[in-house]
Amino acid sequence: MNLIINGQPREMAGGTFTVGTLLETLELGQAPVLVELNGEAVLSREFEGRAVCEGDVIEIIRMVAGG
Repeated sequence: MNLIINGQPREMAGGTFTVGTLLETLELGQAPVLVELNGEAVLSREFEGRAVCEGDVIEIIRMVAGG
């Protein structure tokens, strides 16, 4: 599956992904992140139910606290 992740083309092996499984594949499953899928914000409670499809544009921002 071909995706655009944070502005970079990326080919993902495998068949079906949700936002949650994509984050796990990218080793971000436990990290606090903000996700935008095709210009629409995805709430963390929706990660497991939102399908990722061929050609989707995804922005992932890791949330970091500090001062």
